[in-house]
Amino acid sequence: MGNKRIELLPNNYYHIYNHGNGNDNIFRRETNYTFFLERYHKYISPIADTFAYCLLPNHFHLVIRTKSTKELMEFYKNKKGKNPNKNPQGFKNLAGLNSRQFSNFFNSYAKAFNKMFDRKGSLFLDNFERNLIDTPEYYKNAIHYVHKNPVHHGFVKDVREWKYTSYESYFTERASRLKREKVIEIFENRENFMEFHKKEIDEKLSIKFEF
Repeated sequence: MGNKRIELLPNNYYHIYNHGNGNDNIFRRETNYTFFLERYHKYISPIADTFAYCLLPNHFHLVIRTKSTKELMEFYKNKKGKNPNKNPQGFKNLAGLNSRQFSNFFNSYAKAFNKMFDRKGSLFLDNFERNLIDTPEYYKNAIHYVHKNPVHHGFVKDVREWKYTSYESYFTERASRLKREKVIEIFENRENFMEFHKKEIDEKLSIKFEF
């Protein structure tokens, strides 16, 4: 499992994932998936770039890079008027505010989900998992792991069959909020990206990222 205490410092790459509380699903209808992505864009796009995602019925995975100190400072300064006690100065405080922004995102989604299904209580595990991505190879394997998750868990046989991942976005010219250029750059081209995704998931990563 990931280290829950890893700080979300500026300009770092992370693999982030979380699971429904107990045996609960966090997505029951197709509209839940789309609403989750809408909330994600509202809360997380201002503080992080996204490279890959996968949403499964009871958990999700993300590969992100937190934005620069300057960008984060500007964002939190603009928010400061709503809460004058917030002080975005310093790396430690920025990391804490980034974590809080994720918590706000989860809470926003959970509140709407609970209302839709007349449900009470926590929807997600209390602490979302995060792993620091610190090498190009780890980055490539994290992208691969996220996209192959539906195959790994037996939902589909081919990565392109699962609708709720970012994989297909890499083969279209349609506008996207994903930072696709960086991903293709790491793989060198789309052909290598596709070939890499034909591999099976590395069992060491599978064990590391399982809940």
